[in-house]
Amino acid sequence: MLHTLSHSPWQCDMAALLRMLRSGDDLLLLSDGVTAALEGSRYIPLLLNAPVTIHALNDDVQARGLNGQISSSVVRVGYTDFVSLTVKHAVQMHW
Repeated sequence: MLHTLSHSPWQCDMAALLRMLRSGDDLLLLSDGVTAALEGSRYIPLLLNAPVTIHALNDDVQARGLNGQISSSVVRVGYTDFVSLTVKHAVQMHW
């Protein structure tokens, strides 16, 4: 399953999101969701302990001036990669 988080982690039910993540899933952070990947935030250790690959849309990271502040464990992706993730996962959950 592809999970997409477009809201700030402080404005969504992160506990529910974390409970829903399963091995083989991918989580794509976009829009304000990229703030969940900030190095030193309370959310990044929780996300990195989940059995999924965490991706952040690079354009949204740059638009928020967060270059250099995103955890190096998060995979930065472009729109082509976003499309590839949607093709890979027939089922998606938007947060």
